[in-house]
Amino acid sequence: MNALLPSAGTNVELTSLTFDELEPGQTASISRDLTSTDINLFATISGNVDPLHFSGGVASRFRQPVGHGMWVGSLFSGLLGTKLPGPGTIYLEQNLKFVAPVHLGDTVTATVRIADKHRDANGHEQVTLHCICVNQNGDTLITGTAVVIPPSRHISQAGVGLPDLQLVAHDQLDQLTAKCADLPPLPTAIVYPCDETSLRGACSGAQMGLILPVLVGPQEQLRALAQKLSLDISAYRIVDAEDAVDAASKGVDLAKTGEVGAVMKGGLHTDELMSAVVRRDKGLRTSQRISHVFVMSVPTYPKPLLITDAVVNIAPNADDKAHIIQNAVGLANVLGVETPRVAILSAVETVNPKIQSTVDAASLCKMADRGQIRGAIVDGPLAFDNAISAEAARTKGIRSEVAGQPDILLAPDIASGNMLVKQLSFLAHADAAGIVLGASVPVMLTSRADSLPSRLASCALAVLLANRNSGSTSA
Repeated sequence: MNALLPSAGTNVELTSLTFDELEPGQTASISRDLTSTDINLFATISGNVDPLHFSGGVASRFRQPVGHGMWVGSLFSGLLGTKLPGPGTIYLEQNLKFVAPVHLGDTVTATVRIADKHRDANGHEQVTLHCICVNQNGDTLITGTAVVIPPSRHISQAGVGLPDLQLVAHDQLDQLTAKCADLPPLPTAIVYPCDETSLRGACSGAQMGLILPVLVGPQEQLRALAQKLSLDISAYRIVDAEDAVDAASKGVDLAKTGEVGAVMKGGLHTDELMSAVVRRDKGLRTSQRISHVFVMSVPTYPKPLLITDAVVNIAPNADDKAHIIQNAVGLANVLGVETPRVAILSAVETVNPKIQSTVDAASLCKMADRGQIRGAIVDGPLAFDNAISAEAARTKGIRSEVAGQPDILLAPDIASGNMLVKQLSFLAHADAAGIVLGASVPVMLTSRADSLPSRLASCALAVLLANRNSGSTSA
């Protein structure tokens, strides 16, 4: 769930009712639908992360997520402060009885009704209100009373504009691991996992049932690191290797001989592993071009976004890019996108002979028209704003089946692709899983900067690809 929540209250006119203007029987109501965004925001603010609010909870009597009781109760606070009596109201007391749960998706209506108004022994004005909240079926959820000090004067004013809130939750990547629930763990060579991040990642992938790690590296060093980190690696096979280069060679050999079905980068440099992968004699080459795809969860984009190639191909020509697109289309199919939309990125949206990437884009579109690129809707050149925003495309008069809704972004070269991925990660709070395609087995080029969910999502991509290649599953 990734949501951008607009500001509220800016154009709302609020009116305060004084003690003399209030009469018993006056009422005010508000209705709200309980969404997963509400649950997550309230949990963030209150710190109440009880699982029954998210999955029902193992020990819960409920079969589906339920809202926080005080989320419902907070609606009364909103009513008192904005409608009855309105701005300037001071809370003195609130009593609530929780009668029934509110379930995700319920429409709840909170109502306050003035029951009494009086002055206390010191002459202070007080108002008592009855409170009730019901769901869309009329079932009572909460009852109670509130005692307040009403506003001292009658005023009308605009509501306060609130800042936009961006809720960042990378459930798009979580969905990748969920797709693997019924698939067997994938034997995976973890190449040189001699740092904490990669060894913990391997163990976590195994605990999640995604992979069966085969640890390839200096045996004594691995055992010492595991002991230091209190990780139990006794169940995992260890293939002894002298150093990072030797580990890369032996990890690739394990894949070449079919002993493992995937390879994962540990604490070595990417070029050290990829040199072993692309070797013509003993590597993992196939008839396909080797390329890399990031599957990104971007909080402000409604679906997974595939970006290629930001890791392997440095300056691909038009023919290379056709193969890179085809690889990405195959991965999109595995993820359930039947006919992915591909945006070919450049600096501008018009063909300019002085900008080679625009010429390449025009060639690739014609190749797609002639069936040289299959199974996708391809358009370009598109500047990034026109690719992502349908409104930006309309402003420039671009009519496109891809603009505003791409599944795949093809970068002009490795530099622009790498910068795009890192900009989204560090400035837009995006998370990413990555995979190398075109080799005989999936290759995971994880980074020390990758979060654990990213590593697990990369494992999930490898599992899905390996099962697709073996015919065990389909998109």
